[in-house]
Amino acid sequence: MMGFASPLAAYLLVAAMLFSIGLAGALTRRNAILVLIGIELMLNAANLNFIAFWRYGPHPEALTGMMFAIFSIAVAAAEAAVGLGLVISIYRHAKTTDLDRINRMKG
Repeated sequence: MMGFASPLAAYLLVAAMLFSIGLAGALTRRNAILVLIGIELMLNAANLNFIAFWRYGPHPEALTGMMFAIFSIAVAAAEAAVGLGLVISIYRHAKTTDLDRINRMKG
């Protein structure tokens, strides 16, 4: 069994793996929706870091980490709504969500 110096290290390791999976998904996928899913995974890894540093920080009674995470979740929800709106608009125009086939950005 692998031992960690602190529980914070375990959370940071999980967040790093989650961010790596999201980054790999965002960079290697050709489908626009799967790229958005990869970006959401990266944002969730950042939220996990916010919560872990808040919980194991010097002042866990202050809700600063929780407030950062809630703000980040709100930004991620807005990003998902705008991103899906753009994907739907591009799909109606180009009839594809393949990012390699969408090569022009004119109306």
